[in-house]
Amino acid sequence: MKSIAQYSARTAYDPQCFVDVDLPDPIPGDFDLLVEIEAVSVNPADARVRMRKTDDGHPKILGYDAAGRVRAVGSAVKGFSPGDLVWYAGDLDRAGTNAELHLVDHRIAAHRPGSLSASEAASLPLTLLTAWELLIDKMGLKPDQPRHHESILIINGAGGTGSMMIQIARLVPGLTVIATASRPETKSWCENMGAHHVLDHRADMAAQLDQLGIETVDQIVLLAAPDKHFPTAAGIVAPFGAIGCIVPFDNPPDMNLLMGKSASFHWEFMFARPRLGGEKSARQGEILTTATDLVQSGRLRSTLARTLSPLSSETVRTAHELIESGQTIGKIAITKNLINQENKND
Repeated sequence: MKSIAQYSARTAYDPQCFVDVDLPDPIPGDFDLLVEIEAVSVNPADARVRMRKTDDGHPKILGYDAAGRVRAVGSAVKGFSPGDLVWYAGDLDRAGTNAELHLVDHRIAAHRPGSLSASEAASLPLTLLTAWELLIDKMGLKPDQPRHHESILIINGAGGTGSMMIQIARLVPGLTVIATASRPETKSWCENMGAHHVLDHRADMAAQLDQLGIETVDQIVLLAAPDKHFPTAAGIVAPFGAIGCIVPFDNPPDMNLLMGKSASFHWEFMFARPRLGGEKSARQGEILTTATDLVQSGRLRSTLARTLSPLSSETVRTAHELIESGQTIGKIAITKNLINQENKND
């Protein structure tokens, strides 16, 4: 199969960062789907993993979002058949999705929304799962269960995960959804995703909240620069409120800042469930199945902002350049075929 691999940690500006290689077709294990990849998307996680590659002479395939068609299933697979259209976010500990064929444990995959193109579908799973696991499973928000007079602050709302968090938070009636952005185009994006208010995270966020008549915020999510924003978050979180974070701190935060308010802190690492394996990972398949229904009903939508094609070492490298620029809005997808050949599901 044709694959896009890396052999060493190189900057995204290096023409040899990725190379096109031919590798043997993978053989599905008992719980695996063998998927023909139609589209992938690129996340900051891809760039972080790329820079950890040891120069050991072995190729590594990145890619942690996919939309594709099932070619074969393992002996223990339930609920899927060859020909099914699926979406999923993958597993850090297995070969990635930047290839013609990919193996995924069927328990972390789901049937994808028929209303989306492959690139639109591929732009969602990783960020959707991250947002759902943090907001719904850990911080206690529930779709269609009112949270009147409560609020959430999503710091860095215009990225892929922020875009999904805004949409998922808007599924909660009565919840005031506040995002942050620092440029006119990212502010407009957050508003388009459904944010009631958009703050500038480069300015005094507490003062901006005060101008809105909001003294404290019940839930706060740190999606970028947690070392910078955690002290502010600790200051404005409501008593018994919650702070969530999806990126590592450079230095240990002072958790004592939360003690006086009895506020909680929640880590989210989407790849934890696939890494645990077995039935513990099946929650991700359940979430994606629920999300398929929400997309089909129009309550969630794709956050795709840019599509590249075809899937090759050059387009993957370009996507990594864009991700590392820090200026991207929404998600970047790469289709296997040329863009004008892509259609929505039959």
